[in-house]
Amino acid sequence: MSRAPDQQTAGVGRERLVLDASALLCLLNGEAGSARVVVALPSAVIGAVNLAEVVGKLRERGLSREEVEEALGGLHLDVRPFSPALAYATGHLRPATRAQGLSLGDRACLALAAELGAVVLTTDQAWAGVEAGAEVELIR
Repeated sequence: MSRAPDQQTAGVGRERLVLDASALLCLLNGEAGSARVVVALPSAVIGAVNLAEVVGKLRERGLSREEVEEALGGLHLDVRPFSPALAYATGHLRPATRAQGLSLGDRACLALAAELGAVVLTTDQAWAGVEAGAEVELIR
């Protein structure tokens, strides 16, 4: 199930939220949708796999190790490990998400959100309509 950005509710702070790599990159790049991530950040979590994606993208853009750690360190991210249970759940999502072209990182994010009973924040339009046991909010 997904919802559009205009369907956000006033009780956002009470929701359990998981950030997809695209949502964190949206914030770091100051793109449309970043205000939603700013509001969510204090109570949101991100999976280690998705954090690795963000680090990789920042390094590809030419940031040094120190610059990446400075950019991300100030956000005080709640990073969740990729456990064996999440590995299995991620793998089991492959058949349900293959047609949408979701990556391993995408599935890991969805599996974490399902485990936590959380809503995923993403910019990735391919996630619309994905049935993976977690609610998806497209932030733009």
